[in-house]
Amino acid sequence: MTNELDQILISYKQPGFDQRLVQLRMAICQAATFNPRSDEGKEVVKIIEKVLEHGDKAVAEYTEKYDVVKLTPEQFLVSKENLEKAHREIDKNLLTLIHKAIENVRQYQAKIFIGNKSDLSGETGIKYKPIKRVGICVPGASAPLPSTVIMTAVPAQVAGVKEIVVISPPRYQGGIHPVILALCYELRIYEVYRIGGAQAVAALASGTDTIRGVDKIVGPGNMWVQTAKRLLFGEVGIDSIAGPSEVLIIANDKANPSWIAADMLSQAEHAPGSAILFTDSQQVAENTLGELKKQVMQLNRAEETIERLTKYCGIVVFKNMNDAIEWANEFASEHLEIQCGDKSKEIADKIDNAGAIFIGDYSPVAVGDYWAGPSHTLPTGGGARFSSALTSNDFIKSTSIIEYDKKKLAESAEDIIRLAEAEGLDAHAKSIKIRQQK
Repeated sequence: MTNELDQILISYKQPGFDQRLVQLRMAICQAATFNPRSDEGKEVVKIIEKVLEHGDKAVAEYTEKYDVVKLTPEQFLVSKENLEKAHREIDKNLLTLIHKAIENVRQYQAKIFIGNKSDLSGETGIKYKPIKRVGICVPGASAPLPSTVIMTAVPAQVAGVKEIVVISPPRYQGGIHPVILALCYELRIYEVYRIGGAQAVAALASGTDTIRGVDKIVGPGNMWVQTAKRLLFGEVGIDSIAGPSEVLIIANDKANPSWIAADMLSQAEHAPGSAILFTDSQQVAENTLGELKKQVMQLNRAEETIERLTKYCGIVVFKNMNDAIEWANEFASEHLEIQCGDKSKEIADKIDNAGAIFIGDYSPVAVGDYWAGPSHTLPTGGGARFSSALTSNDFIKSTSIIEYDKKKLAESAEDIIRLAEAEGLDAHAKSIKIRQQK
């Protein structure tokens, strides 16, 4: 069964090399959201419109249709008692680890936070204020992701957000996985709804009778969630398109093929997930392929992972490392690992587009997913060309401050008047002139 993986080995010596890379990149980008003209894209539009029109009733209908769980609007919200129960029953050793992870994230997010650097002195300045109400999407399909709660809610709390809402689909016995609930209670997040998908995003954006709307929606999710976020941007803020998980690994002949394969599989096991190796070593490429074939058969979801490896993954041999770096910047991957021995930092300096860079053999993506401090909520589908990792700074908004006195305005009045008149905005000019009359 693993022989079909031979097709993912791509070499610069093969005809149509560049075209195959373009096709691979497009397959990954298109996996982030639905084409709005596709049947699924049209269905997302329909879901949003129906939620806007019918509110809770539509949310309940789509929850029954897609999650096969029948809920009344009164059952959307998880009770505080159930949150507390989940927290009380969680494994205490796991809770201790969660405390450490929370502290790592809190320390990092506080260190990079700019919201306490307001400058109101002089004639111009800036002030920062936290966003009032934020919604967090927590996936719950192929696997529960309690780490997503940490990586989204803690940065928001560092920024000073007072109201945090969590949505997650009812995929665990008709509700949300208890570890996610326990973590929400630990973080004192008591507004948790057992709804997911495009209908939940629409409910957060517009508000319903039972769910108050939010100012910004963040967090990862499947194509339904991310397409809804994209379509609703403007009515509500979003972080980025944080869709299917990706890793791109740049490796030379110093790298360990078995480690590379393990890191590729750690992303390919997502539904869907993408894992790509860029190397200038034919030997490393072939050895990694062999390790993939061996290790994938040891996974619980081997058949599904092989399918994703053939669809969204590749092992690419370049003529030289400069070409690999150039294409890495084109792919703008969510996670970028560099396993090039003592050349790793030098190569990292040449990467312009990546959600997060993991430098060296001992920095696998899992370190960032759970522990290091930076959020694992990252732009996917090439979004790292213009978007960034979620941080505490994404939960504040800035307001520009302009404060001129009579003297300062007089010094600039003629220049402002000329610019206003050049644009044909007579009233703009007069608003300055009237203040210059004696």
